Amino acid sequence: MDAGFSSRLSRLRLQEQIHQKRNSRENLDRFIPNRAAMDFDYAHYMLMGGKVGKDDSETSSPAKEAYRKQLAEIFNMNRGRILAFKNKPSTPAEGIFEEPSSVRRVKPSKPQRYIPQTSEKTLDAPGLLDDYYANLLDWGKTNVLAIALESSVYLYDASDGSTSELGNFYDEDGPVTSVSWAPDGQHIAVGLNNSNVQLCCGLWDTLANKQVSISAA
Repeated sequence: MDAGFSSRLSRLRLQEQIHQKRNSRENLDRFIPNRAAMDFDYAHYMLMGGKVGKDDSETSSPAKEAYRKQLAEIFNMNRGRILAFKNKPSTPAEGIFEEPSSVRRVKPSKPQRYIPQTSEKTLDAPGLLDDYYANLLDWGKTNVLAIALESSVYLYDASDGSTSELGNFYDEDGPVTSVSWAPDGQHIAVGLNNSNVQLCCGLWDTLANKQVSISAA
């Protein structure tokens, strides 16, 4: 009984293999063309009239010959085979809205910003107060830098590189804690901090290099 069952099973497997070979279009004989992959119009053209016009190719101009080759490439008529024994591979899908490479414009690269690695000029500022809340530097509208060093305020003119002392405050008023230029660039406010945390603001006229007024808060 086991022998009969095994013979029946082998017979079923053989029938399945034969059925699969019949249904498969790829498993064809090498001498039998695949009709599904053939272009019968092109084959008929090549067999009947494809060679017509080759005899008078000597009289055709180079422009006509180039035009004929271009048409053959566009309509895929530059093939040498008539019979097809295998299906063509699927072409990769291209984006519908994708621009061709010839139309794409290459964006010009932005020039890199040049950052100097060395300083152009170094200013010596001894006695600069090490305080996070102090505002000891301020650049004015007239290109003059105000620097507070302990109890004195100095002015550095970046146009000609000259330096001058604006004023020196008394030690009992404490060191200078802030400097700020007015919008006109001619006046500067100096904030002082004494031992009693009393803030004094002095308004200075830099042209006359003298104190104009003092207000305390």
